[in-house]
Amino acid sequence: MRRAEISAKLRVFPYDPAEYWAIMGSAMVLYGFREETHDIDLGCTKKLADELEAAGFLYKIMDDGNRWFRLDEKLEVFENWLHDHVVFVDGVPVISVQGLLQMKQVLGREKDLRDIRLIQEKLEEERGEGTV
Repeated sequence: MRRAEISAKLRVFPYDPAEYWAIMGSAMVLYGFREETHDIDLGCTKKLADELEAAGFLYKIMDDGNRWFRLDEKLEVFENWLHDHVVFVDGVPVISVQGLLQMKQVLGREKDLRDIRLIQEKLEEERGEGTV
């Protein structure tokens, strides 16, 4: 999924944008760190998780006691998964870049470590622009 597809899908997501935020690969695409991702992962508040459960979406209780929902083959929602804070990118709620880095550091998988390096390189490139 590319940026336009992610943004379009989240703009019609029928829940309050104050109750969810893009995380992981979808956040990386929305920030421009990657061109595409396989699916959309969202974090959400307990309030939205309760709404999803009441709407009949099946869920799994994770080790930390929070719920994980798979709304469709390309959309997963994780209750209370947030580091740092939420910002809006093109009208879409997204975990902050610092929160994304923290989340990936905590996960610590090889692919997350590669993503951390990629994000840091891109941020360094951006800071280097315009300097003499």
